[in-house]
Amino acid sequence: MRMRRWPIGLALLLLVLAGAEVAGFAAVCHFFVQSKHGQLLDMVALTGNRIGQAQVEGPVNTVLNTISALSLAIATAVVGFIALMRRRIAVAFAAILLIVGANVTAQVLKQVINRPELGVDLQRAAAGNSLPSGHTTIAASVAVAFMLVLPARLRGVGAVLGALFAAVAGVATLSAGWHRPSDAVAALLLVGAWACAAGLFIVIAQRRHGGVDYGPSNRFAVRTLTIAGLVLLAGAGLALKLTDQVLSTPPDELGRFQLLTAYVGGAMGIAGTTGLLLACVLATVHRVVPQVVRPTIEAEKDRAVAAV
Repeated sequence: MRMRRWPIGLALLLLVLAGAEVAGFAAVCHFFVQSKHGQLLDMVALTGNRIGQAQVEGPVNTVLNTISALSLAIATAVVGFIALMRRRIAVAFAAILLIVGANVTAQVLKQVINRPELGVDLQRAAAGNSLPSGHTTIAASVAVAFMLVLPARLRGVGAVLGALFAAVAGVATLSAGWHRPSDAVAALLLVGAWACAAGLFIVIAQRRHGGVDYGPSNRFAVRTLTIAGLVLLAGAGLALKLTDQVLSTPPDELGRFQLLTAYVGGAMGIAGTTGLLLACVLATVHRVVPQVVRPTIEAEKDRAVAAV
């Protein structure tokens, strides 16, 4: 009998991605939470949300009000139901593990990570909100979980729609003044790490005799999300550089253009990170969740003998 195949390359890739996302989370936390420089950059972007806030307040509140504990529970149930209907028990467990793990971790980290008082005005931030953003974690974890359970032919479209949903949720927390840009970016990196953990769980649980047939790799959607993410992050980097040049001026004394630049830069950073997160998941999910398992000749013989 042939030994079970172990996709070492895929497992290592998921571990590397998870390590990179954890390191990114730590870097964001260290710079934007623990340093005065990072706190100032975040605060200028957060102050910029007041420009045009009256015009977007209605849609922003609508988006944020739809993201709640009840909607999370419903989404989790739907994700599990889809996976079970497709007879993917391991995928169902992994998707639920991803949603629950990411959101519980986010709430724990909110209590553990302390933002030191470094002389930056913190009054603009809503009380009780900190890194990482809970709303962004909910939106991103649900988007990724749906990618795991959707049929292969729908994953490309699902990834793009999921990226839009998670990005809008993250930017909405900034527009509402609930969170700084770094809070949403950290939430996305947290979800990315849990997505890799869920992928490893599926790979381990679904080991079979013989090989597998992989579904479509959705290369067009992966490239689209990757390019969009990189372009947005480049724009965020430029805005960050421009904002860095005016940090000596208190946020309330900055001009409209300077505040808008910081705010748009923060929004682009959130959207760009979302694009890359969904691109990474989409680039690996066709191998993490095989479309069809192909039994080997040896496995077929074993079944025939057992039947006799």
